[in-house]
Amino acid sequence: MTAGTARQAVPLPGISADLSHIRSWIFDLDNTLYPPESQFMKLVETRINQYVVRTSGMASDAAMVVQKGYLRDYGTSLAGLMANYRVDPHEFLAEVHDVPLDALIPDPGLRAGLERLEGPRLIFTNGSLAHAERVLERLELTDLFDGLFALEDADLIPKPDPRTFARMTERFGVDPISAAFFEDTVRNLAPAKAVGMTTVLVGAHALDVEADFVDHRTKTLDTFLATAVLTPGDLAP
Repeated sequence: MTAGTARQAVPLPGISADLSHIRSWIFDLDNTLYPPESQFMKLVETRINQYVVRTSGMASDAAMVVQKGYLRDYGTSLAGLMANYRVDPHEFLAEVHDVPLDALIPDPGLRAGLERLEGPRLIFTNGSLAHAERVLERLELTDLFDGLFALEDADLIPKPDPRTFARMTERFGVDPISAAFFEDTVRNLAPAKAVGMTTVLVGAHALDVEADFVDHRTKTLDTFLATAVLTPGDLAP
């Protein structure tokens, strides 16, 4: 096997990761399967802000502070709203995710990296089911995934709640010891590591993060998947 093939005979220092023990591949959706630089989530955040303004009566700037506090303290803005106001969660999810998808561009490199993975590929998102399905279709990745666990499947209890991780792994029969979880939000990797998953932090600032529950860090998911060691034979010269 030569350096030009899909699998490297010798891992590339600082890039390749030994994932030869992984049998299940779990991915967050937003800002993980597409780069945050697309600014797509800014559209969703704006919709959330509008919802908080309407619900609370606050000015937009004050509502944004509250919104970020909810995200920090509750895991999602919706969970914070539900704890403090009477809201229809399904109405909220439909409204805030009703944004154009123009900013999302299919990435052939990412698709090729995902195609290398043997075993079930799963989406694990704090977004709604409809949102996840729309985004995957736009990214032309729907056919590569074997299951989708959205916020509705978690009874609206978001990551990083350990109960939601337990429910997701039980639903798909995932053995955490042989599973890898890819996320752009650092704290969501802690419960994954606690149950034995291999954790991968994705994003522009991933290399700057120091946390003992993060096993691997990568700025770009496509490069990481393209160079990962997937079988013990990949390690041989």
